[in-house]
Amino acid sequence: MESHVTVTRNAPKDVKQRQMIAKLDDEPFATLMYGETVTRAVKPGRHRLRVDNTWVWKTVEFSLAPGEDVRFRVINRPGIFTWWMVAVFGAGPMYVTMERVE
Repeated sequence: MESHVTVTRNAPKDVKQRQMIAKLDDEPFATLMYGETVTRAVKPGRHRLRVDNTWVWKTVEFSLAPGEDVRFRVINRPGIFTWWMVAVFGAGPMYVTMERVE
């Protein structure tokens, strides 16, 4: 039985800027802009999902049973000084949050 991994980027607190690059087991999985969702069939077993906003990244390890589907929500969120730095320098740090969705 196939298992599935779904990654979505639709959280209201997302800054809606920059692409987020997802890799599953060090292989390209998706490049997500705000509002996009990608699902892929994968083999059951241990996996590692890494999401990078080209500034910082987060990694999560998880296991899938045969026929199991797992969903993650990724968020590109601002820090305390992000908008000040964007106003002054034209760019600022944004951070990655990954949430497993049941």
